[in-house]
Amino acid sequence: MNNGPLLFLGILATLACSFWSLLIAPQVQIGRQQTAVLETTGESYPALRPGLAQQGAEVYRGLGCVECHSQQVRQTGVTFDVWLADPGTNQAALAVAMARLNVPPADATRALEQGPARILGPLPQAEAMNVVAQLTNGGARAQAVLVNLGPDIQRGWGQRVSVTQDYLADYPVQLGSLRVGPDLANYGARHPGVAAILAHLYAPQIDAFAPEQPKTRSIMPPYRFLFNKRTLAEGEKATLPVAPGYEITPKPEAEALAAYLMSLRADAALKEAPVPSPPTKAVLASTNVTAIPAPQK
Repeated sequence: MNNGPLLFLGILATLACSFWSLLIAPQVQIGRQQTAVLETTGESYPALRPGLAQQGAEVYRGLGCVECHSQQVRQTGVTFDVWLADPGTNQAALAVAMARLNVPPADATRALEQGPARILGPLPQAEAMNVVAQLTNGGARAQAVLVNLGPDIQRGWGQRVSVTQDYLADYPVQLGSLRVGPDLANYGARHPGVAAILAHLYAPQIDAFAPEQPKTRSIMPPYRFLFNKRTLAEGEKATLPVAPGYEITPKPEAEALAAYLMSLRADAALKEAPVPSPPTKAVLASTNVTAIPAPQK
């Protein structure tokens, strides 16, 4: 019996399944994803970058910055803290409840006297919600607040994990894989200002605002070809104090790159990637028991 046709069909089916799983399936899952509407502001996320920032994205790509910087905040898990949002009127009963729950006396006092404060944690979600329920029985308002975990979160590179929604406004997406330098996914939320960014591009090893203290940790090469340099006249003051006696002015490419770096911001609270939101004095919990859901897998 000739098994050639069956063998051919088997190979064809194997290739078709691989093609579907590697290319078609991801396109079906995320290829048609649309911008999300943020519940807090009603704005669409992500918004298109301004024109200058879009030009800066091309400068970023042309300089090969993606080879040393990633744009993807990683997260290893979540836990929960319990916050007391409002002690209510029966503070004596609340103090007894907190003592029963082994809340440290200093934390209990701070929560009662200074308003919203963290009193317990980290806890699993079920345990945190149980504590919240016990505290709210006396008329107080408590809240279980999500805490994202991971080295990137601890470094301050972002408040939450990066998800596909964050990259819808970018083409091509410059994820990067190496971290010779810090992750830049949320750099716009922590940037030191345009002047400091430009100074760092010109002289990465020098702190522009404290030139006597060299930044020995930075191995980034200088991008001085993005700047113009001229000798200062007597009594003239430099805009960027990185080259004594000279005026350093950025070229349009440097300004565009700085605008792009400032536009890198991925801290919007999404359903699949919530952001920790502790209660504040201005905005208390609308209900007695409130929790932020854990990220969907």
